Amino acid sequence: MKMQNVQKGFTLIELMIVIAIVGILAAIALPAYQDYTVRAKMSEPLATLAEAKTTIAEYYSANGYLPLNASVAGINSNPDKEIVASILYDSTSGPLLTARVTSATIPGGGSGTALEFLLSGTTRSDRSIDWKCKPQTGGILPKYLPANCRG
Repeated sequence: MKMQNVQKGFTLIELMIVIAIVGILAAIALPAYQDYTVRAKMSEPLATLAEAKTTIAEYYSANGYLPLNASVAGINSNPDKEIVASILYDSTSGPLLTARVTSATIPGGGSGTALEFLLSGTTRSDRSIDWKCKPQTGGILPKYLPANCRG
């Protein structure tokens, strides 16, 4: 009686096919994951702007006019945060809040272009403010901005 030799394990070609599939999946997944992490980081500037817009809205509701500058409004212009470099406030053409983001937050962000996005407010007769997010041209790519800021 002769014993038959049974194959155990995988052949070289099967292993190479598995490695190629894993490589293709990694090539697709890594850039998508990087974009996802940047978008997640961009929620911090939006939350910081939410604090500032609440402060401005309360001031406008109580006084009937917009605060002249960030210090009158009670806005922390230089928050000590890893992602938000500064918050700018302008009251000359309606309330305008700008979040400047550190260049390390965005891949390739150190090109010298200001990385920022804006919240523009429209005052109403009932002493409320309607805020709209506006993307800044030339700064942060729209794919990194929060969904309501992509234009």
